[in-house]
Amino acid sequence: MTLSPQPISIQPMSVPSSDVDFGAVIKDVDLENLPGSTPRIGNLPNHDFSLIRDALYKSHVVVLKNQASSSPKAQYELTHRFDPSAIGYGHGKTLDAKRSILHPDLKTVPHQPEVQIIGNGLVPEYEGLSNIKLVHPHHKKFHKHPIPEEDDLTHTRFYRWHIDAALYDLNPPMVTSLLAVSVPKGRRQTLRYDDGTGDELEVPLGTTAFVSGYKMYDILSDSDKEFVRSSRIEYAAHPYIWMSAAKSRSDGLGLVSDDLELPSSELPPIDSSKVQILPMVWKNPVTGQFALQMHPSAVRKIHLANGEVIDDLKTVREIVHRLQRPGISPKLVYAHDWEEGDMVLFNNQGVLHSVVGAFKEDEVRLFRQCNMAASEGPVGA
Repeated sequence: MTLSPQPISIQPMSVPSSDVDFGAVIKDVDLENLPGSTPRIGNLPNHDFSLIRDALYKSHVVVLKNQASSSPKAQYELTHRFDPSAIGYGHGKTLDAKRSILHPDLKTVPHQPEVQIIGNGLVPEYEGLSNIKLVHPHHKKFHKHPIPEEDDLTHTRFYRWHIDAALYDLNPPMVTSLLAVSVPKGRRQTLRYDDGTGDELEVPLGTTAFVSGYKMYDILSDSDKEFVRSSRIEYAAHPYIWMSAAKSRSDGLGLVSDDLELPSSELPPIDSSKVQILPMVWKNPVTGQFALQMHPSAVRKIHLANGEVIDDLKTVREIVHRLQRPGISPKLVYAHDWEEGDMVLFNNQGVLHSVVGAFKEDEVRLFRQCNMAASEGPVGA
């Protein structure tokens, strides 16, 4: 990569025919070879990092262009710099559990264990791993009512709206980075909500979809804003094992209540001190804005301001879905059109995101993901 001598360029995202009001594009950053004597962590001068951090917390999704030459180490160092006290991958050792729904989707970079490899297809060799069989999460394995087989390559769904977080023992990461190494090209798909609204969205093949938790909060009624500011969510213990037999709604926003969750007796040992009870609303550390931040698939109980607890799982899910569904309307979704070398940083404590897409077997998609469990929990309203 040829280094540009000019300062880094930050431009707001332009998403035609939508109400998306977040996102920024940053050019002229070389994470491996930036010169100068400015004090730094890794290769990024403090001044440039401050600009990126400011852009992230004001724009929530930031695309660093032309990062194909960035190593896993550089990706880790950039991601870690948002929270220098964070240690270890954001899901900890959850991936060691074969029953976890996350287990098939991720491979660990041997020399940089905070960085995971995700994608689709067979990769002969990459970063010390050989003959990697990557499996792109497909909604037919997770949704209760999948799209018919004959429409599989032309239509798709939001797989699962979520926050990157273990939601048991470890704090939700502050920032996630995604680097596109190899991207299939050419096809687009029609994303269907299939929730009775008729909502659809045309998306690039294998897009990652983002919505703003800040917009999700802002469009609530005044009474709902008061409710979410004063209530907290209790998450299930070992949530990705707990939900392993359950199925998702067709819009990817939470699970159907069919009593398929695993009982405590079938989960790994539970330490009650590690069960997470988090605010519904998380405060932006730079702007002070409030984001409605809940992982809809992992919710278990709602703790109200008066001390009461809503513990009927179906009721909890209906409340959470009602609050979040307006925020995933088609005009509020940013579906990133990946180009090889794009490194997307997103404010994991301010946006929700979802895997999207259905691939042919020979369509190879290779990405790197990095996040770390935060050193402190999110701040509420």
